[in-house]
This record gives sequence, C-alpha cells and structure tokens, in this order.
Amino acid sequence: MIPRRRHLAAARRRLTARAVPLRSWLMQRLFLPLRSGRAARLLYAAVLDGQTVNLHAELPRSARLPENAGLVIQRGRRRYESPARVYEERDGRLLMDATVLLGAEAGGVPLSDGRWRIALTTRSGRRSARIPLLLVEPPQPYGGPTMPMAASPVSGRRHRLGRTVTGNLRVVASQARPSAEVVKVDLSHTGLVVDFRVVGAEADEPWAEFTATGRRIRQPLGELGDGIWRVVTPLEEMTPRRRATEHWDVAFCSAGGRPMRLGRRLHDVRNPLRVFAMSQAGVAPRGQTPLLVHPRYTPAGNFRVTCSRMPEAGRRLS
Repeated sequence: MIPRRRHLAAARRRLTARAVPLRSWLMQRLFLPLRSGRAARLLYAAVLDGQTVNLHAELPRSARLPENAGLVIQRGRRRYESPARVYEERDGRLLMDATVLLGAEAGGVPLSDGRWRIALTTRSGRRSARIPLLLVEPPQPYGGPTMPMAASPVSGRRHRLGRTVTGNLRVVASQARPSAEVVKVDLSHTGLVVDFRVVGAEADEPWAEFTATGRRIRQPLGELGDGIWRVVTPLEEMTPRRRATEHWDVAFCSAGGRPMRLGRRLHDVRNPLRVFAMSQAGVAPRGQTPLLVHPRYTPAGNFRVTCSRMPEAGRRLS
C-alpha cells in the first residue's frame, strides 16, 4: 500500500506541475484581457508572519475614487469584512492597500478551514460596487534576512494565498500541524528552564522526556496558562557517563498521543542557527560535579541540550 500511495502522490505532483503553466497561460491570454476592465490587478500579495495578509492592487480604469472601501472575505454564507484604503496616484491611477490579520487566537479574522475568496468593496453615497481581486502570478519568495511564513506563530494554523481558475484571489486556511514550540529558554548557573507552547494537539496528562544515547529521563511539566508549559531540565541526572559530552533531545509526551520533539520552527528567519544561537554556561547541579550546559537548535529546528564535563572535573575523575 505504501509504494502505491507514493506512486499516486508522485503522479499528483506531476499533474500539478503541468497544470501551473497551463493556468498561467489561460490567465494571461484569456481571462486577464476579458477581466482587465472590471477587476483590480494585484501588484503585491503575500502572507507575512504566517497570519497577516498584505495586499497592493491597481483598480480598473473604469473605477472612481470611493468614499469608503473594504475587503470582503467570504466562504459560502460566512462573510467577514476588513478595512482597505483606496487612493489616487499622481499619474491618475487608483491604488488599494490592505492588511488583514487572520486567526481568532491573534485577534484577527476567525477563518475556519477551507478556501476563502477575497474581494474589494467600494461605496460612495448610496452606490456600492464589488471589485474582484485578480492574482495574475502567485506570490514569489523574496530575499533578505526574513522569509514568508505559512503558519501562524501564535496558533500554528496555516494560511496561504491562491487563486481560482479565473484568477480571483483566495486564502486557504488549514489547521495547525502538531508541534511543540519553544518560546523561552532560561539558562543560569543554577539550572535550565524551558517554556514551550503546544499547537495542533491536545495535552492530556502531559510530561517531558529527555533522551540521550542509552538514557531516558521522564520529567513533570508545569502549566503556565495560554497553552504554555514549563519544564525544569533535570541536570542532576544528565551528567555524562561514558563520554565527556552527551546530547539530549527533549520531547513533549501525553497520554494517547505521539511524542513531539521540542523545537523552534514557526518563525520567518532564514538563518535560525545564527539568530537563535545560545551561549553555554557552567552549571552546578545539586549533589553533582559542575557541568558545561549548552542549549541549542539543530539544523532541523529541534531543541537539544549538550552536557559536557567541566575540564577540571574531568581531571579529578581521572
């Protein structure tokens, strides 16, 4: 069954890859000329920080400067509105700027899972108009120290921009992938405390598990509220045994659920190893020899604690 599923998935990817240029060709040659006189063409469209939609569009020449403008985000009978700004450039063009915060957890528009169409509405006196937003080309990645995010750092819910067959803008919302996201690491000479948030999963009788080669330690969690948990690293049990250095991975565990490694993945940083780098410190666990403790992230974004014997402690042991 697994090879068959992989074959079907590969076939779907090939069909999708072939459909993209065909859709662009139809858009450029057919739909765009037909709709250019009554649709606003998006010059910029992106989801920033995983939950903020930024739009910049040029209105059709037939449009007039309205008294009020806004966005309508609609799926079936469900409908939400968000403000927009329409203004006139020096060359006479009418442009639109809009920013929409998504997700109830972030205080934004509470989109449920599915495809939501976005359109511009204008009003002047008693007259109103609904103008489609035409996404000719899908959003392109940009350079710089940050990058677009597909998932909200608050809830983990995913939002991406897309378009219908005729080019209308839409946003696709989907539930969060289960993840345990580190929010704070407190390393001092007395210990290491880690706070993290669980998204996309239930926390039923949870605990933390520290694992190294041939070793496993179960540690209780403290609940801080707002979905944030705290674990005190059991450094007194993590002194290296056979080697001078041992690497410990940390996982969130709960009854009936799969373990999830703690990490930092919901971010927009292109070089997380450098930006999220942490210093090591000497720690004296109660009743144990001092350790060099270095919390860090792996290239995959997983949280890891490296414990090493202090040089002077190693000489005493030898």
